Amino acid sequence: MNSQTYNVLFLCTGNSARSILAEAILNRLGAGSFQAFSAGSHPAGQVNPYARSLLQSLNYSTDDFRSKNWEEFADTDAPDMDFVFTVCDQAGSETCPIWPGGPMTVHWGIPDPAGVQGSDAEIAAAFAETYRILNSRIELFVRLPLATLDQPALAERLNEMGREPSESA
Repeated sequence: MNSQTYNVLFLCTGNSARSILAEAILNRLGAGSFQAFSAGSHPAGQVNPYARSLLQSLNYSTDDFRSKNWEEFADTDAPDMDFVFTVCDQAGSETCPIWPGGPMTVHWGIPDPAGVQGSDAEIAAAFAETYRILNSRIELFVRLPLATLDQPALAERLNEMGREPSESA
């Protein structure tokens, strides 16, 4: 049995919605095997209220979530990451810092629910859909036999997860 704990960083531009949701989901689904973090290239400075409300409604503690700069995780005293996932298209195309530990980097682009215009119900629905997509992908991720997959096979599996057409089902 593999007893390694994998460090995972989720990146987005603002670190207020998608990356925060992903951090929460992985810390719940992967407890004991994964430690998730999130950050942004241009942090919004606060967690989006719809993201916080959704997480609270799903019984997540949101006390420790904050919008933070990805530079915090490029410092020499930061934990070495095993995986870095970009969850928005803008962060996926930006030049990222050099991450200590040489993690595997993967892009899982997801539309930004914080950019949705409409009623509270429509915006909340966009956040719920983003949560559903992330939860689906992260459920698959935590089930992967990480210790037995070679790097190219693992990279291909993770990239495939980011292109899953079944997410709309």
